[in-house]
Amino acid sequence: VQLQASGGGLVQAGGSLRLSCLASGRTFSSIVMGWFRQALGKEREFVAAISGSGGPTLYADSMKGRFTISRDNAKNTVYLQMNSLKPEDTAVYYCAARNWGIGPRIDEYDYWGQGTLVTVSS
Repeated sequence: VQLQASGGGLVQAGGSLRLSCLASGRTFSSIVMGWFRQALGKEREFVAAISGSGGPTLYADSMKGRFTISRDNAKNTVYLQMNSLKPEDTAVYYCAARNWGIGPRIDEYDYWGQGTLVTVSS
């Protein structure tokens, strides 16, 4: 599976961004997709995940209510809508894929995209 993330950029605090991740190489609806982020000097952390069908979703507690993960299986694309952004959301955001199950563990994701930088100014 190849993953290509896009949509990052510079936004003011309180603003919104939508990240996209285009997948190829597998039947898209058969894989669980997730978003992670890594701030400078910090460990990579889980943001959200979505099942292959687009039904069950999972969020990190700090993102609930502000971030929404969704997918369009016809376009082989997963999205992360980020609202009410804060300076502490500044990070490189990565999309990732796993073959089964939905969960937050980094080591259970088999495929990773290259990351897209989100910078939130105060």
